[in-house]
Amino acid sequence: MSFEKCAYEPDSLFAHLVYEPRELQFGTSGRRGEVIHLTQLEVYTNARAEIEYLQSLPAETGGIRRGEEFFFAYDLRPSSTGFVASQGGRGEIAQAVHRAILDAGMHPVNLGKIPTPALTYYAISRRRGSIMVTGSHIPFDRNGYKTNTSRGELLKEHEQPIQAVVSSLRDRLYRQPFAESIFNEQGMFKEGHRELPPEDASAGLEYVARYTDFFAGESLAGMRLLVYQHSAVGRDLLVEILSRLGAEVIPAGRTETFVPIDTENVDRSLLAAIQSLVDEARARYGPIDAVVSTDGDSDRPLILGVNPRTGTARFYGGDLVGMIVAEFLGADAVVVPISCNDAIDRGPLAHVTQPKTRIGSPYVIAAMEKARAAGKKRVCGWEANGGFLTGSDIERNGKILTALPTRDAVLPILGVLFSARQQGLTLDQLFSRLPARFSRAALLRNFPRSRALRILEHFAPSNPDAVRELEQFFPPQRGFGNIVSVDYTDGVRIRFSNGDVAHIRPSGNADELRIYAVADTQARADEIAELGVAEPDGILRSMERVILGDHSAH
Repeated sequence: MSFEKCAYEPDSLFAHLVYEPRELQFGTSGRRGEVIHLTQLEVYTNARAEIEYLQSLPAETGGIRRGEEFFFAYDLRPSSTGFVASQGGRGEIAQAVHRAILDAGMHPVNLGKIPTPALTYYAISRRRGSIMVTGSHIPFDRNGYKTNTSRGELLKEHEQPIQAVVSSLRDRLYRQPFAESIFNEQGMFKEGHRELPPEDASAGLEYVARYTDFFAGESLAGMRLLVYQHSAVGRDLLVEILSRLGAEVIPAGRTETFVPIDTENVDRSLLAAIQSLVDEARARYGPIDAVVSTDGDSDRPLILGVNPRTGTARFYGGDLVGMIVAEFLGADAVVVPISCNDAIDRGPLAHVTQPKTRIGSPYVIAAMEKARAAGKKRVCGWEANGGFLTGSDIERNGKILTALPTRDAVLPILGVLFSARQQGLTLDQLFSRLPARFSRAALLRNFPRSRALRILEHFAPSNPDAVRELEQFFPPQRGFGNIVSVDYTDGVRIRFSNGDVAHIRPSGNADELRIYAVADTQARADEIAELGVAEPDGILRSMERVILGDHSAH
């Protein structure tokens, strides 16, 4: 929506704004944007509108009621709870959310610095709404938040009606006389810094108990694990859970500088940094069985096995992790997005795999609900980033793990470790039993979404020459076979006669263009990903140049 100053009275808030407002948009899951554009006015507007929308829903579809508790939490990004001078003084996003909760007539409860799934688990178990302030895995200069209904995540079907509430509220706030507004000409609170209410530790404690109770009677004793802590909000909870389950835990790599770890883009520099931590730990403590970590808001796992002889750490993609965990839990229905490794179609899970979805947890959740409605009892799903979701309660050894239909990092970590322990295998041996299909993802940063979408539109089914043109970018000289199919479920997913898969799609949360590769060997999957993002003449840049013309802006 475009707002013109002439449409507002001279004494209105909008007429006094000295910047060009940038509206915060829904991404793959939640709202994200550059911190410099995340004014408290914009965050407040969207968060309050979403809460007011939830107040209009019946309880059975996730509705909330005025006066109820409404929970919020946040990650360790500086802008989540503080002002950042290098980002135009923007920040204190949690403070804007807190005020929005208050002004929407709810009772805000600050659950503090905890993982996104810990907040969601705590809130939905009480049938309450919640908001997590987080930018997840995206770069330091961005942030955002994610609203949950009293039943779980917002779904795609909610976004359009929410936007109508946002537009109405934004117009009311813009029209308010500047003297009466709580916002200044920079779109920030006039009062400046706001103290948050004291943190309630209950949610973190319940999250730890969720897993120590479910795995009670089993033990990871004898396993030595390195927990790469970096700036993950769940770094201490992960150490506590693993320790209480009997593992010897070595915390390493802790930093107060935010590290944007994308578990779908584990590059050589990150692997080298982790290998260095492994080498140091081995020299001091002896052999390491595995390295585990999470992304910034701790809803996506990072899992690496360590060769007991060489000490070399090996990363396992989240889509393969999901397969291990689903088998471990005895799932009778699994849901994955189209970007996941197709090894799932070649193994024991093939007969319980539901139709592939678009990318993003809301799509996975909707398909899990459909599976439950069809009578499935042990329903789970995951994404290529490793975030694991449970769409039903799951019983094991007489213990019940209640459904948590949002991405979680701890369950897949524990599922892999206990599966290896149960079978007496190293992680390398455990993963080697999966069908021999290997994946890798890579991306180009600072690639405007509008340009990426134009590239995808060029190869749409309406273009009769799409396959022929795609073959020009994926020629035999680069090791590709003939194109046998193109899937447009989400982006452009190309399957070749030699078994290679290349999938091109823009990120839903940042200006990034991604390529997902699948092949019969890890080396070939790595090669496809590298061919895709090579600068300046890789596949993605070549597409940009040929289809869109000059890209000197990059």
